[in-house]
Amino acid sequence: MDKLFNKLGIKAKEVRLYETAFSHSSYSNEHKKKGDYERLEFLGDAVLDLVIADYLYNNYTGGEGEMTKVRASYVCENANYEYAMSLDLNEYIKVGHGELKEGGQYKKAIVADIFEALMGAIYLDLGYSTVRNVILKVVIPFIENESVSFFSDYKSSLQEYVQTDQRTLNYVLINESGPSHNKTFEIEARVDDIVYGKGIGTSKKEAEQEAAKNALSKLIVK
Repeated sequence: MDKLFNKLGIKAKEVRLYETAFSHSSYSNEHKKKGDYERLEFLGDAVLDLVIADYLYNNYTGGEGEMTKVRASYVCENANYEYAMSLDLNEYIKVGHGELKEGGQYKKAIVADIFEALMGAIYLDLGYSTVRNVILKVVIPFIENESVSFFSDYKSSLQEYVQTDQRTLNYVLINESGPSHNKTFEIEARVDDIVYGKGIGTSKKEAEQEAAKNALSKLIVK
């Protein structure tokens, strides 16, 4: 991993943290390892969110709503995937034999999760100041390139749309399938208990966004 550490400009202390950050649950289960990247991903997600929120607060003059939308564009699965690929993180991902056959090292959800897990590892190993510098180094060029936007917050747009008519909006999980490390979720977006959109994703958030996008396309046409 020395090549990656050099690229990030860091000197790792606890290499085992980074090994865990790149270990998918399928690999850990297959090799009887104690941990996988999921706990580090949870931590890294929060760290990434804070760093970008802090950056926007100090560099944008817009209000809360505008900053929230910008943050949503650059702290999401699509964005994390691009950050990870810009660092060639997929080269370091360890997946089980079955997942490897299915191209697990290139699956968007896994690659995006790995970026967050890596940020979590850097935070634990080297502290907030170092991980902040790494995140800003990787992410800010994407933000400054205003032509690049990874994500539209369809859920917020749908919420705003239905609120104008004082209608109720709910997201209902109608199906969940697949093994614990590779689940698929199917969710319906219901407005006043009427199904307007359906979405499928590898996380509930992703499925909800797809359902909201689908619902918006129908509602706006109407």
